[in-house]
Amino acid sequence: MISYVKGTLADITQDSVIIESGGFGVGIMVPGSVINSLPGRGTDVKIYTYMHVREDAINLFGFLSVDDLEIFKLLINVSGIGPKGALAVLSAITPDELRLAILTGDTAKISSAQGVGKKTAERVVLELKDKVSTAVPDSIAAGDSGPVSGITAEAVQALVSLGIPERQAASAVSAVENRQDLGSEDLIKEALNNL
Repeated sequence: MISYVKGTLADITQDSVIIESGGFGVGIMVPGSVINSLPGRGTDVKIYTYMHVREDAINLFGFLSVDDLEIFKLLINVSGIGPKGALAVLSAITPDELRLAILTGDTAKISSAQGVGKKTAERVVLELKDKVSTAVPDSIAAGDSGPVSGITAEAVQALVSLGIPERQAASAVSAVENRQDLGSEDLIKEALNNL
């Protein structure tokens, strides 16, 4: 199993990257959010990967953080969603938005991904609700999540520590407009106003 690939970013396509490492060009399928976050060609990058083996193909799927990789792994375990479907979901919405959508039961947000219908979105919520709620504190503890997901998760946890049920806390945080522009204190205050 290949846990990550570290090397020079040789090429970027619409849905994949090629990393030159040890004299090899390694093709990795990535969501659109990774494409938009990558530095220019010729720079060194580290991509965390999931290797999917089928009878007729071996594919690598990659992410910039362990946190994003973990949510991908949770998604591919949902009945009816394979690696390409999970990649489509994570191209349409960020892992942070996906967590909040799952916690709040926002199936419309999940079904905004290409190829994901309402029933599949409902299955994602049903099968991952308990798993995602426990993943939020882990992402904070690991310190691997980006500033947006870390602050959002921190705000949810702060509300939970005040005795607010996790689902209600996640809903209050997700209702805050422009939450990516706020610090954690301001986000918590705004979320409290939504309760």
